Amino acid sequence: MEWLEGLGLLGLFIGTFLAATIFPFSSDVLYMAILAATADPAGCLIVGTLGNWLGSVLTYWIGWIGKWEWIEKWFKVKPETLQKQKEKIDRYGVWLALLAWVPFVGDVIAIALGFYKTRPGWTMILLLIGKLARFLIWNLFYGLI
Repeated sequence: MEWLEGLGLLGLFIGTFLAATIFPFSSDVLYMAILAATADPAGCLIVGTLGNWLGSVLTYWIGWIGKWEWIEKWFKVKPETLQKQKEKIDRYGVWLALLAWVPFVGDVIAIALGFYKTRPGWTMILLLIGKLARFLIWNLFYGLI
């Protein structure tokens, strides 16, 4: 992750994008490091949000093209488990997109929203709001130190 820090805002974009896909690392740590190094809260907020949002958008669309048969076959997920997940998505719908920033489960939420075909427009908007709020909170935290 140090090589991403060395790239400044470009590294932030790449890192936050990848962190919102299936790559397992924290965009929060990278965000704070680059925020501290650049002292550019507005630039970090815009670039970090954009990168992380676009990564979640990609993850959403990967879920959209997924098929139940693939999940059952390749990941050995039982149909009952998929049905339980579908019930949660049906219950909370696009509002779950606000939680797609949460470490570890956020990527699963984004892919599930796509897999169960939530409304793309609202899902994208709520993904963006959630990502923006996350990095805005880090900016506020940084400003309080």
